[in-house]
Amino acid sequence: MQKILLAIAAMFISSSAFAADPTEPVKKVMDITVKNWSGEADDWKYIFDEDLLTTLFSKSFIAQYREASKKPAYEAESGEKGDPFGYDVVTNSQDGCPLQDVNISAAPPKDGVSDVTVKFKLWACMDEAEMKTTVDQVNFDVIEEDGKPVINDIHRVGDEGRDSLQQEMTNIIKGE
Repeated sequence: MQKILLAIAAMFISSSAFAADPTEPVKKVMDITVKNWSGEADDWKYIFDEDLLTTLFSKSFIAQYREASKKPAYEAESGEKGDPFGYDVVTNSQDGCPLQDVNISAAPPKDGVSDVTVKFKLWACMDEAEMKTTVDQVNFDVIEEDGKPVINDIHRVGDEGRDSLQQEMTNIIKGE
């Protein structure tokens, strides 16, 4: 009996050790975002390009995004998919400097959701000291779907609290 309990415990520990890392899809999004803002990117890589959308984001996020994309923020060129936002949803801006001091950390999962926090400096190239030292924060809700971690929502954190990209897409779909 003791051997059976030890074997079950070993299987549980080994499966826990190989649990999906909730920071993985966030790291990929941030790698792209850092490159986009580096000033050296030949082409801006959109984090919602089809290959990234379908591998880094949850099914509900994908469905919401596709519906919101039917109402682009600006006119797309013929044959191109519209962007429902018109700004970088990670940095919550259209302007900025190369990202500095990017820090990614994950809280323990709660109710099946891992809160992954990303902090960075977006305005480090500015002359104004206060702007230069400003630290921006964005949080990602990461869930496990089909055995892998995927992003289910993005929250920008500001003076008014946390917003929700899922809610923003809902508002776009409703025409609000």
